[in-house]
Amino acid sequence: MVLQQLQALKAQQQSGFAVLADPDKTAPAHMAQLARLCNDAGVTFLLMGGSLLMVHQMEQCIQRFRAESNIPIVLFPGSPAQVTPQADALLYLSLLSGRNPDLLIGQHVASAPQVKASGLEVVATGYILVDGGVATTVQYMSNSQPIPADKPDIALCTAWAGELQGKHIIYLDAGSGARRPVPEAIIRKVSSNIGIPLIVGGGICDAERVYTACAAGANLVVVGNAIERDPMLIRDMAQAASAASASRSLV
Repeated sequence: MVLQQLQALKAQQQSGFAVLADPDKTAPAHMAQLARLCNDAGVTFLLMGGSLLMVHQMEQCIQRFRAESNIPIVLFPGSPAQVTPQADALLYLSLLSGRNPDLLIGQHVASAPQVKASGLEVVATGYILVDGGVATTVQYMSNSQPIPADKPDIALCTAWAGELQGKHIIYLDAGSGARRPVPEAIIRKVSSNIGIPLIVGGGICDAERVYTACAAGANLVVVGNAIERDPMLIRDMAQAASAASASRSLV
């Protein structure tokens, strides 16, 4: 189970690495190569989803990937339209950092029958958007303001609220196309003060930034845009997550 894997990473103070594939930007024909690169690098999960769904090829992408890999496929949906039983699990996102009731609970009510019928493993996710230095697609689509990058206490209190409400995991995201990633100070503050797994994504464009996020306490680092530009980064990024895990285990 996906949640059990994340909980094990948290308990062992370890980090995994996930590749995010946007079905609007990744053709099904390219998924076999992506799967082989992920297999060779020891990627923990493949996340599928995006802020929009302009081309309806989600299921084709999943099928092509699954034909080449046993890596769990986790939905990271931008809308209920991106829910498919073809995947293994679903990050059921509640946007805790915003004040948009539709993304806090409204879309969940609308999608609940579909999610219940899907048979997917559902991972209740407290989603927290952090300022990445530029207005991102998720910020525009969610009509919400991110948490300021220099306010780790606000990020922590927001994460605590999600944990106290029973969320399974917290996801800190600078957003797709962010100029800068979630600050190390925020990752460290949140990770060291919550008892549930922490995922971090957005603005991570090289192995060094993967290492920094993992060393600060991220249990899973997610990269999408940089890998879309250069899939060969997967191996270096996965190795950076492993190296950070090894470093943390020595502390």
